[in-house]
Amino acid sequence: MWIRDKRYVGTAVAALFAAGAAFADETIVVTGVLGPEGPLYVDGNLYYVGWISNALSKWDGKTTTVLNSAEGCGHNGLALTKQRTLLIACTNDPGAIVEVDMTGKELRRWSEDSAGRKFDGGINDVVVAANGGAYATVFGPFVDPPTVVIGRVLYLPPGGQKWIQVADDLNYANGVGISPDQKTLYVSETVGNGIKKFSINDDGTLAHRSNFALLNVLTKNKTDSWYIGPDSMKVDGDGNIYVAQWCGGKVLKLSPEGKLLHVFEIAAGDGTTNVAFGPDGKDLYVTVVKDPNDPQASGAIVKVANVR
Repeated sequence: MWIRDKRYVGTAVAALFAAGAAFADETIVVTGVLGPEGPLYVDGNLYYVGWISNALSKWDGKTTTVLNSAEGCGHNGLALTKQRTLLIACTNDPGAIVEVDMTGKELRRWSEDSAGRKFDGGINDVVVAANGGAYATVFGPFVDPPTVVIGRVLYLPPGGQKWIQVADDLNYANGVGISPDQKTLYVSETVGNGIKKFSINDDGTLAHRSNFALLNVLTKNKTDSWYIGPDSMKVDGDGNIYVAQWCGGKVLKLSPEGKLLHVFEIAAGDGTTNVAFGPDGKDLYVTVVKDPNDPQASGAIVKVANVR
């Protein structure tokens, strides 16, 4: 989501969900999540976080269990490491990156990069590469209207102890994803309403920044806002990018060439934030806030059939 402590606040609307079908192929599976984000489907369990509830939770198909609660974190992005631990993006300014085990026990915490810079604006998302390295986005301090361009990308080398800045001057860096061949990094620019792509060097640093997609060219904006998206993303085994559009109520499926392949319209709310793949990629789990103006960001997780 574009800003995790909800400084973009209009009329608060409390959202109460009842489990069941929304669209014909959309089923609400988890309700009452405050700030739903970071879904991951691992070994039959759905893990997710809430930036308002400051919590990491697990849904086993029947019951939800809170695994980690850390006031002031603003749990946002979530990634599974090769060591089968979880990296949590703490979005509350100045932000942190927390590593926990699968039970939610905190193992490590980073509050600054290798140059000693705080994560001003909060960490928005995180992704793990095939070699065990990881990338995270620093959103940047919220300014309205957004007159500054201050987002960054950080990299943690395999076995490394410190996060290294590998890109800056991003227009509110948000979602981040890696192509299956590990050669391309995609980064959402929320205020720019577009996605940048970078070539990944052998040492994990980035090169050849270029424009990948501009969302309002691919699909008509649902509303006019600096902060319409894109939000977080996932990349499938074929290299297709699934990106949630905050304030758009949809998930866009893009080809590796940036072509729009499909639009998943989400009925459960306008504030789509992230997506996860179910078993064999047949279904998508989408985190969504009912009303983007709700300061409690009350929302749910829905399951929709994927379009292959």
